[in-house]
Amino acid sequence: MTIWTPDLEPTGPRYKALANAIEHAIHRGDLAPGDRLPPQRQLADALGVTIGTITRGYGDAERRGLVEGRVGSGTYVHSPSGPAAFGHVLPSESQGTIDLSLSLPPPTPERVRHFQRALAHVNAAGDTLAELLSYQPESGMAACRQRFATWMTEALELPVEAEELVITQGGMHGIFISLLALLAPGERIACEELSYPGLISAVQQLHLKTATVGLDEDGIDVAALRRRFEQQPFKAIYVMPEHHNPTTVAMSQARREALVAFAREKDVWLIEDGVLYMAPNKRRGTPLYRLAPERTVYLFSVAKLLGGGLRAGVLRAPSVLHGRLNAALRAQSWMPPPLMASVACAWIEHGDADALLDWQTAELSARYRMALEALNGHRIQGAEGGFYLWIHMPAGLRASQLIDELQRQNVRVTSGEAFCVGATAAPQAVRLCLSAANDRAQLAKALEIVKAALDAPEPTLWETV
Repeated sequence: MTIWTPDLEPTGPRYKALANAIEHAIHRGDLAPGDRLPPQRQLADALGVTIGTITRGYGDAERRGLVEGRVGSGTYVHSPSGPAAFGHVLPSESQGTIDLSLSLPPPTPERVRHFQRALAHVNAAGDTLAELLSYQPESGMAACRQRFATWMTEALELPVEAEELVITQGGMHGIFISLLALLAPGERIACEELSYPGLISAVQQLHLKTATVGLDEDGIDVAALRRRFEQQPFKAIYVMPEHHNPTTVAMSQARREALVAFAREKDVWLIEDGVLYMAPNKRRGTPLYRLAPERTVYLFSVAKLLGGGLRAGVLRAPSVLHGRLNAALRAQSWMPPPLMASVACAWIEHGDADALLDWQTAELSARYRMALEALNGHRIQGAEGGFYLWIHMPAGLRASQLIDELQRQNVRVTSGEAFCVGATAAPQAVRLCLSAANDRAQLAKALEIVKAALDAPEPTLWETV
């Protein structure tokens, strides 16, 4: 099988030459809407360039509106009816696809019933409805901030004060306005070599630079972070201490304390992503914002708890940052929509949120145990109560082969390439979201297919030539 291999212009940056070649190929009809571009490593080898060059070239083509990257699937020539470049694209049930590529909260009919009760509660509030149609402070309505603070402190064991909170339109929005408030274009943020694709997208849109380091079983490598700071100074560090995306690693208490000590020594901000909530008894250490409240922004959202469509959450920040955060919010949308936050708060107020969270924690734990049994004998990382697994490829199998084979059998997972920051080499691993299956029966079917593909990989190309 041959792959599309362009002839690059001999002058100018190689990544721009690649984007130009994609544009020319589309205009000539060599690439049609919906066509998948070659995997980055494969094209890099064919052209004799680095993976970073291919990544930048695909990124430039995406900014021109020529292609769209689909998390866990690849890069495709843009189609007006196709899915967005970065986003949560829901599976097509009519095609029988089991989509385990997205960290969605596990489905249950209770969500809709809870949502209906929350809407009815807001609708019955009388005079409050007029308030929801009025302009509000940039940081959100005081009553909603107090409701979030009480719930996080008492039910979730994440102590915060209402005055510390800024209401956001979910975790992704929290990341964006945090970066906007903390860094100027051209400044650098540090993170792990593998990180949340939403962070990668926000960094690119805000024209920021990255400094990457590895992580081990205890979390981000602080010694490497120190060395990197000497070479490439940065102003902030983005981390996911309790449930790293995608590896599931939880940061040890000792590593958290070392990270905080480094941040204080170098006067660096910490952005702590807590959107993928873990129950208190599943946590490995103290939240960073409790260890270093004066320099930590903590991100929280109800997307993984109540429902992603609510687009409601909060960030906790020291008072010195609130002016900058409010300015960023005002410039973007003037204020977070009061209605969405009020619905989330109504959901919380009459106990449905707690009941749903208890069910979800138990359900995710059961799904994790199912996966451990089904994939026994393979190297997987995960956490009981977590949303996904990180599956390392066995000898003789590449991640791209597994993804193609699973897609042929209507199962979708996410390539490790989607999480690579900058020129980081793609790991031979995939992320499988336990939470996304409709139920345990569907998950069991998918795990059986994954197990078979891991046990008996297809012959590699050179064996069939």
